[in-house]
Amino acid sequence: WKDRRLWVTVTPIVLVTFPAAVQYWLWERMRQPWGATVCVLALLFGEWINRYFNFWGWTYFPVNFVFPAILVPGAILLDTILMLSGSYLFAAIVGGMAWGLIFYPGNWPMIAPLHVPVEYNGMLMSIADIQGYNYVRTGTPEYIRMVEKGTLRTFGK
Repeated sequence: WKDRRLWVTVTPIVLVTFPAAVQYWLWERMRQPWGATVCVLALLFGEWINRYFNFWGWTYFPVNFVFPAILVPGAILLDTILMLSGSYLFAAIVGGMAWGLIFYPGNWPMIAPLHVPVEYNGMLMSIADIQGYNYVRTGTPEYIRMVEKGTLRTFGK
């Protein structure tokens, strides 16, 4: 599921390049300050199509495991900072920082309902924990233990 450390740090760093490039092109050619927002909305639309048809349509994997990250708040901040300052350097430094800092709080509305505590078989768990137990993924220790019990033990000693 959403990694608690790498998803929050790596995703905004990697995904800022395309919105910044589109923002530069639209600002340089047409003086329009909405390049990052348009790029992020197009990316989000394509990601939802991919997630729906590939994860849900073919494998019936729960969509709330694979929903794309919401980048719209960061793109709006990036475009607003460029529009107000008119400086690429200021937009790169302050806007890039705002892009990275707003990423995790911008995704809270989609993640928060999965952290609701529920009682499940006499234990107090979150909905995300219950999903993790019902849909075991290949990188988790549970999956590795299941593989080691069977005939597929090819890794390790």
